[in-house]
Amino acid sequence: MNDIDVLVSEVGPRDGLQSIDATMPTDVKVAWIRAQAAAGCREIEVGSFVPPSILPQMADTADVVREALTIEGLTVAVLVPNLRGAENAIAAGAHKISIPFSVSETHSLRNLRRSHEQVIDEVRGIAALVAAQKTPPHFEAGLSTAFGCSLEGPVSEDVVVRSAERLIEAGAAEVGLSDTTGYANPVQVKRLIRRVQAAVGKKHITGVHLHNTRGLGLANALAALEEGITTIDSSLGGIGGCPFAPGASGNIVTEDLVFMLEAMGLKTGIDIDRLIAVRDIVRAALPNEPLYGFIPEAGLPKGF
Repeated sequence: MNDIDVLVSEVGPRDGLQSIDATMPTDVKVAWIRAQAAAGCREIEVGSFVPPSILPQMADTADVVREALTIEGLTVAVLVPNLRGAENAIAAGAHKISIPFSVSETHSLRNLRRSHEQVIDEVRGIAALVAAQKTPPHFEAGLSTAFGCSLEGPVSEDVVVRSAERLIEAGAAEVGLSDTTGYANPVQVKRLIRRVQAAVGKKHITGVHLHNTRGLGLANALAALEEGITTIDSSLGGIGGCPFAPGASGNIVTEDLVFMLEAMGLKTGIDIDRLIAVRDIVRAALPNEPLYGFIPEAGLPKGF
């Protein structure tokens, strides 16, 4: 990241597409990923290795990974729910794998069908598998529902911090904080990042995954930046959410996030005009899905 200040990690091909009923054809997914990489996006979460019976939208993830690996300079990221998924991700050649750990155990049972103890066991197994590779992928554990859960309600920050410690102890290279249900506010974001940093060290928490469900996505992103976070997830057109958490719609819009960062003088390496043009690919493939974003509608300010 020597030539950029903030890594904008695109999650639309995974988090966006898994949350809608329509299945995007593989060639269109690849075209989307290629176009967004050409616009300057350095990291894209291209899919998840979950059973097709659960998420048929992700059945072609291995094929998408192999195509994405041909794009020079792109970090190819995937989500895995368990050790089996990690095995498939490594076999496909993914650069980065992430497993969600729902701090809300109710959400964990709904999302992964596993308790906290079972997920920790999966993390240990994945960490051992990663360590055995000649070229190991980066292994991250995402603390889902870290700011609140639409199934359980408030989530204890003490449990979030202890969970982060356990995940690092189990072998994850880092943890990320995820506002899965769009409950977070900027004060809460700053406080929780500080607490997790104090518990596991700043090098073990560099990214956040925020939703704009209640309109606070960019405000929360700014709060995270002020606490030293350098990677922020977002989704082109704001599509996506979590299919296993009621009301968890609304990822941060990549176009708006990139504009905010660049307007602040922070380098993302992304060309906004080329980024906005990528929407045409997604809109043509998903004509019945709304695409969000202020910048695509209002345009860039004169002289920007």
